[in-house]
Amino acid sequence: MQSYKQEFIEFMVQSEVLRFGEFTLKSGRKSPFFMNAGGYVTGSQLAKLGRYYAQAIHENFGDDFDVLFGPAYKGIPLSVATVIAYDELYGKQIRYCSNRKEVKDHGDTGILLGSKPKDGEKVVIIEDVTTSGKSIQETFPILKAQADVEIKGLVVSLNRMEVGPSGTVTALREIEETYGFPATAIVTMDEVVEYLYNRPCNGKVVIDDSIKAAIDAYYAEYGVKQ
Repeated sequence: MQSYKQEFIEFMVQSEVLRFGEFTLKSGRKSPFFMNAGGYVTGSQLAKLGRYYAQAIHENFGDDFDVLFGPAYKGIPLSVATVIAYDELYGKQIRYCSNRKEVKDHGDTGILLGSKPKDGEKVVIIEDVTTSGKSIQETFPILKAQADVEIKGLVVSLNRMEVGPSGTVTALREIEETYGFPATAIVTMDEVVEYLYNRPCNGKVVIDDSIKAAIDAYYAEYGVKQ
């Protein structure tokens, strides 16, 4: 596992964005882990987060893209933090773009904010986590309506590796199959469990034998590799 992935896993735990225990998800499922990307709130946290995203994007998609698109609302700070990090790490000027929830009819008008993509440009989409693919369903047609762009791919922070709405593959795989572009994550839950199992992090072991057994049971019911 690459070192930036290991660092990111520890960063999620230290930031209390990734927690372990017993949680009831929006879907009604009882999960032994919970991720809340809204927990990244300080300048140092957002700076580090942008660097981890930038490294994952560089590894998966290289430098051959023009715009980083972050769907509103959580994707807005993610896209800003990551284009700054991309310049610092790789010296590449990537522009950021996001959508508005409502069309603005004065000043900087339209549905988009930031740098609007142009015909022929290549776009990478950035999100926190995808469980249903709903935000892509909403924003993909917006992007394609604004310009004839090529979507290089989607990157999220964590692949939960559980079945999406179809009930057969992950939400990320559903996006790939539906829209025809690759979807990846900084880390998968497999990698999180592999790295944290019985390993001290932030002064304690967060995945001990009991949590590991709960995660295994959860994935026996809801998990999927693809």
